[in-house]
Amino acid sequence: MNAPATTELPVVVIGAGPAGLAAAAHLTSRGIEPLVLEAGTAAAAAVRDWSHVRLFSTWGEVVDPAAEKLLAPTGWIRPDPATYPSGGDWADQYLQPLADVLGDKVRLGATVTGVSRAGRDRIVDADRETQPFVVHVAYADGREERLFARAVIDASGTWTSPSPAGGSGLPALGEKAAADRITYRVPDLKDPAVRARYAGRRTAVIGSGASAFTALAYLADLAKADDGTGTHAVWILRRGISGSTFGGGEADQLPARGALGLAAKAAVEAGHADAVTGFRTEAIERDSEGRPVLVGEDGRRLGAVDEVIVLTGFRPDLSFLSELRLGLDERLQAPVALAPLIDPNQHSCGTVSPHGHRELSHPEQGVYLVGMKSYGRAPTFLAMTGHEQVRSVAAAIAGDLDAADRVELALPDTGVCGGAGLFDAPDTQQADGGGCCAPAPEPQLVQLGTLAAVGAPAEETPAGGCCG
Repeated sequence: MNAPATTELPVVVIGAGPAGLAAAAHLTSRGIEPLVLEAGTAAAAAVRDWSHVRLFSTWGEVVDPAAEKLLAPTGWIRPDPATYPSGGDWADQYLQPLADVLGDKVRLGATVTGVSRAGRDRIVDADRETQPFVVHVAYADGREERLFARAVIDASGTWTSPSPAGGSGLPALGEKAAADRITYRVPDLKDPAVRARYAGRRTAVIGSGASAFTALAYLADLAKADDGTGTHAVWILRRGISGSTFGGGEADQLPARGALGLAAKAAVEAGHADAVTGFRTEAIERDSEGRPVLVGEDGRRLGAVDEVIVLTGFRPDLSFLSELRLGLDERLQAPVALAPLIDPNQHSCGTVSPHGHRELSHPEQGVYLVGMKSYGRAPTFLAMTGHEQVRSVAAAIAGDLDAADRVELALPDTGVCGGAGLFDAPDTQQADGGGCCAPAPEPQLVQLGTLAAVGAPAEETPAGGCCG
């Protein structure tokens, strides 16, 4: 079968999440046919997995302008732009209606298993750029299909590839064997079965970002409930506690994001959690009752816990892109030109420079990684960044380079002086209580003094990663 002329082909968008659907909206507005391939059984499948978590971005910041224009003729009205949606709200009230408007341009149960150039593997140079992309798809009913595309926008995110508990980036020894006691998601404690799993038990929370804050606040709320007596968290940090550990607080220009860190701080200071600093997990063993025991790289063993919540970030799945010529940073696995702008050693969500198609491009012309996928392992992503990315990329695909290069985006500051935070800060830097880089001390158990709880109640605390 010969591939059709490239100009007659659609743009394949991988993933029907916030960035993917926004990309389809922008392509549609420019008269370009999108074809969105979603592995899940519904649009925004990944967002639905954390439907119980409230975003720290408002409705006004998580609705794409082109998508809103596409929805307007249906009578859709954006919810109060000053209010905070949960993941479920975002999916049900915006992302699903947007997928419905796109209609048959969105295919569900469609998993992309490979992307290449038609008739060209990654080592073949001849006429490469004149060939369309070929996309292999496996459907939920067992069918397989080969599709052709003029361009490919990978907005598949990183949700399906959580980072492990191991401090070296590899799974800790015994981590897979302890899978029955480990989750890599913020638990939904409003679900009776999930609530029973954590109520009255000792839970280790591994991680230092917004998701860890959320889990700590949720567990503290459970500890205060009638059915949660005895619930306690052990917060495992690979670094020390400094002025930036809990985020920017009241200095954060996203107030809900600042309140999230303050709520986690209150949980620790109220005694609902102990913080273990300078601990890098090497192994997860079992005690005589089958409970997980965390072992550090220095050989230190912590007391047994009943459950482990691993919230150490995510990483991109690049396996189905292996036949494409991608230019990725060796550390972050993000596009080479984008990586210095989002390096979490230097940047927080609010200090990332505006960027578009040029920073997202690869040696393989016509393929773009957008949304969370574009950030690789960096956790500093905001939804509004993704909207600007896909606007620029759609303009570039349409040949409107003036619009594609006109990247304008003002991001809210985190209130943190530098980056999102290192796991291991250099010993040469000083901790002054307000700095970003406290040296990691020897592993120790820390119980902070009691302070008044600050911020929203745990069950109302907006949460999620930088993208919500």
